[in-house]
Amino acid sequence: MSNSELLELPERDNDAHKVAVGRTLIIAGSRGMTGAGVLSSMAALRGGAGLVTWAVPAVLADIAEIKCTEVITWPIPSTESGQASIDSRDHLSEASHESDAVVLGPGMGVTGETGELLRLLIPEIHAPLLLDAGALTAIGTNIKPITKRRHPTVLTPHVGEMARLTGLKNDDVCHNKENVAKDYAKKSRAIVLLKGKKTIVTDGEKIYFNNSGNPGMATAGSGDVLSGLIVSLMAQGVDIFSATCLGAYLHGKAGDIAKKKFGEHGLIASDILDAIPEAYLKYRK
Repeated sequence: MSNSELLELPERDNDAHKVAVGRTLIIAGSRGMTGAGVLSSMAALRGGAGLVTWAVPAVLADIAEIKCTEVITWPIPSTESGQASIDSRDHLSEASHESDAVVLGPGMGVTGETGELLRLLIPEIHAPLLLDAGALTAIGTNIKPITKRRHPTVLTPHVGEMARLTGLKNDDVCHNKENVAKDYAKKSRAIVLLKGKKTIVTDGEKIYFNNSGNPGMATAGSGDVLSGLIVSLMAQGVDIFSATCLGAYLHGKAGDIAKKKFGEHGLIASDILDAIPEAYLKYRK
């Protein structure tokens, strides 16, 4: 599959309202990593989702309120170390029933009860789910939480995370990215987006190679923007594989727009976020 085969962006009816154009739930952040939730939530909004709720550890809720004017911030029980507490499990599972798509993992810790929370939540989220960062680390080589799911799942690992998921060495993944991604997608029954130069998206059968983006996007928070953008498309009703491919392309396109303004060395994740609307406009043309 090539970039030229990507689908049209979702159109809105003249009488559209915020609930009808996508409800996303972003479960993200921990003390020291609040920005991951900010970037993912704001990317979901910039991607077109009508309603974005960020489930944030309660100790960080005031920061979230200040940083995200248009996002609904939902304080959830937190640990003394500023991570999501296992006491939030039932609340998050129930909230997913009212969501069209969910992100789990950006900026989340994986130690103690938070890691256990992530492993327990994965099969209990009742909506299409994107797993990134902390959620991927919490899984490790235990594929069962993913295979237990009854709804579509997207995984967005970088090479190091792909190595941890498969038990391979980083070099083994780098030298055989296509086959490693396809094999894990088949085993997990999930869509795998393997980040890097020419990002790969595969469901185990179909495969898409993305050619947008540049090395300046190798910057902290870039993946959080990608997660929010993909889940926004999922929430708007784009089929899961297409949403993942299109999100990868638009993310890279936004990075290319930002590069023209700031160069590769000065580019940061919020520059990619701010360029999403222009990337959409260019794609429509």
